[in-house]
Amino acid sequence: MQREPLNRERIIDAAAAVADRGGMSAVSMRNVGKELGVEAMSLYHHVAGKEALLDALVDWIFARVELPAADDPWRGGMIRRAASARRVLTAHPWGLGLIESRSTPGPALLGHHNAVIGCLRRGGFSIMLASHAFSAIDAYVYGFALTEQTLPFDPAAATSAGDFAAEFAGMIEAYPYLAELVGALTSGRDYVFSDEFDDGLTMILDQLELRLAAEVADGGSADAEAAPTA
Repeated sequence: MQREPLNRERIIDAAAAVADRGGMSAVSMRNVGKELGVEAMSLYHHVAGKEALLDALVDWIFARVELPAADDPWRGGMIRRAASARRVLTAHPWGLGLIESRSTPGPALLGHHNAVIGCLRRGGFSIMLASHAFSAIDAYVYGFALTEQTLPFDPAAATSAGDFAAEFAGMIEAYPYLAELVGALTSGRDYVFSDEFDDGLTMILDQLELRLAAEVADGGSADAEAAPTA
């Protein structure tokens, strides 16, 4: 059987598969070569080295995040992109630390940022309010994804969350407000931590909507008319 030709895309996909199984510490030219059934030296014809491979993995992550459509209203576009980013980062836990550590942006990352800013600009945001919105939403999405990865129970399983709360019920009796919260979250209903994502994102978007309305009322979004088309 003829072996599929080696190329850059296959190498990056293989590196992602290695990272999915063993985390970023497992990603090496040797291990990626082994994943592909070739010698590590073969990879250098397509990727300059490990640093270039790590940069490419960042773009691999961003390429999988669904972007706002050209005709999306700004709020719908932000919801689409935030939900997708969370899914991608949850599916590939190594991605969060990696994208925060690299300083050489690729075309997928640059296109991603341009699309998000463009959606906000078309929605009437001034360039500075768009910057603030982008930062706030990203901080929330990344922080939520990190929390999901480090919780001592399955964030998408009501049973495990309830069991965890029950296990520590006695410990928190001395902390009345915390006990009240845990009771409200778990008493008589299924509590799934991942359900908090939509509520938190809604709070951020509601506040941005107020900021946008105030900016428009003050004439602060006039520069949106001069924004380049995406």
